[in-house]
Amino acid sequence: MTLKQKRTFIYTTPAALLSILMLGNFFSNEFNWSSGDFAVAAVLLFGTAFIIDLVQRIVKNKTYKTLLSGAITLVLLLIWAELAVGVFGTSFAGN
Repeated sequence: MTLKQKRTFIYTTPAALLSILMLGNFFSNEFNWSSGDFAVAAVLLFGTAFIIDLVQRIVKNKTYKTLLSGAITLVLLLIWAELAVGVFGTSFAGN
């Protein structure tokens, strides 16, 4: 996979996820996100994509690239879970 293909994949994945979330918001009564929710999700997803893109360009060792990208994705998932249901009980948790 070329660098351009990797970068395209890294940045289209968040766009695809947000599109799926938006479709869910339109077609399901149980899925009710505000525009602020979508903005936070976009910042989280595209911010994570940007950091992973930096790791892919800067780090030379393939093993370190994989481990760092996995760790960054894990942090994203933990933040998302905290914002969604309050796993850790911080004041940022959703209702």
